[in-house]
Amino acid sequence: MAKNEVQLQGDEWLEEEEGQLAIDAYQDEDSIFIKAPIAGVHIDDLEIAITDEIVSIKGTRKNDTELARENYFVQECYWGSFMRSYILPVSVDAGKAEARLRDGILTITIPKQEKTKTRVLKVQAD
Repeated sequence: MAKNEVQLQGDEWLEEEEGQLAIDAYQDEDSIFIKAPIAGVHIDDLEIAITDEIVSIKGTRKNDTELARENYFVQECYWGSFMRSYILPVSVDAGKAEARLRDGILTITIPKQEKTKTRVLKVQAD
């Protein structure tokens, strides 16, 4: 695992093993949705793995500008490998999951299994 230089602090570069990916995870009645901003990541540099319990997103953001360290004032953008796993709170149908990348936002849609969908019961009076 390569280390990535992330920011000059004084005269020292801080190093980081692997970047963390920020996500939003939410649901509606039928599906779980995971959104992640991944601007600058080519679709071929992205891998998504889904089981019935976990979603894992891995990727690499490549910096196409080669500059010497001394030319940077600050380097806050993360370049390099990133990874994020999220434990799903309900049972899903991983085989029917879909992923889309639009305007730098990755959206993963995972249908819930039929047994985990919320069902509202109407109370009957005797």
